[in-house]
Amino acid sequence: MKSYQSKIKKAKNYLDNNCCIGVPTETVYGLAANAYIDSAVKKIFRLKKRPKNNPLIVHYLDIDSLKRDCLINDDFIKLYKKISPGPITYILKLKKDSRISKYVTNKKKSLAVRFPNHKIFRKLLRELNYPLAAPSANISTRLSAVQASDVKEEFGGKIEYVLDGGKCSVGLESTIINLINKPTILRLGGLNISKIKKILGKKIIFNINPKNKIAPGQSRLHYSPGIPLRMNVIKPKNGEAFNLIKKRKTKLKNYFYLSTKNNLDEAAKNLYTCLRKAKNKGYKSIAVEKIPDKGLGKAINDRLQRASRY
Repeated sequence: MKSYQSKIKKAKNYLDNNCCIGVPTETVYGLAANAYIDSAVKKIFRLKKRPKNNPLIVHYLDIDSLKRDCLINDDFIKLYKKISPGPITYILKLKKDSRISKYVTNKKKSLAVRFPNHKIFRKLLRELNYPLAAPSANISTRLSAVQASDVKEEFGGKIEYVLDGGKCSVGLESTIINLINKPTILRLGGLNISKIKKILGKKIIFNINPKNKIAPGQSRLHYSPGIPLRMNVIKPKNGEAFNLIKKRKTKLKNYFYLSTKNNLDEAAKNLYTCLRKAKNKGYKSIAVEKIPDKGLGKAINDRLQRASRY
C-alpha cells in the first residue's frame, strides 16, 4: 500500500479540484467526481454521454459518512453489517439537508449508495471529506472497464487521471436493492441474491426493467461491445468470436474462454475482458454458449441480454 500513497495523493488533488478520474473498485472501474459539486457531477454525464435521467451511485467509506446524506432503516443495517463493504448498492431516502448534487439523483428524493471493497479505493475515500459519485468508467451503453487500460481505451486524454488498482476481482457491477419500501432488486450483479434473502429473511421483489428509473443498469441496451451478440449458441457462424464457459478439446483462434471449468465466478470476472478482446481483434459479431441461469449466471445473462440489443 505504501507504493500507492503518491498515486492516492495525486488522485485526491484532481478530485479536490473538481476533476473526473478513473478509480478501481472490486466490481468495475468507476468514473469518479465529488458528489457534492454540481459542476463536477455534470462532467461525469458529459464524458460518459449519459442521459441526465439515469441516476449515479455514490460511494462512501462507511455508515457514519453516509448518515450526513441518507435516512437509514433496519433492513439496510442488517445488510450493511453482513455484506458491506462489497458489491451491493442500496437505494435509500435522501435527507432534506443533504449536500448531494441534484444532478446525481435527477432531482429525486432517493440516493443509490455503495461501500466499495477495494483497498486502494477505500484508502482514497479515507482521504476525502466528501463522497464520490462514480458510475462505471465507460461510454454510456458500452462495456464496463475492469482494468485501467480499459478506462484509457474508453476516454483517452479526456480524463486527467486513472488510479490503477489492477484488474477488478468481481468483474460485474454491483447488485442494486431498493430499501425504501419493500426490499426490491433493481439490478442483478456481483452479489448473489440468495445472500440477501438469507440475511433479511423475507420475500424479495424483482423489478429490473422499470419505467421509472431510480437506479443505473436498467436500460434495455447496455453493456454492449458495439457489435452484434448472440446468446445460447451451440455452434458459432464462420468468422464469429465464440465465448465459452467449458474447455474444448479443439483449439481455435476465435475461442474466448470466460471459464474453462464452468465456473460462474470466473466467467463473471472475465466477461467484459473477453467481449472487449473479441471486438478489438476485429470480429464482426460475438456468439456466447449457454450460461447456467443460476447464481452469478443470472447476472451474466442479464448483461448479455441487454448487450444483445445492439
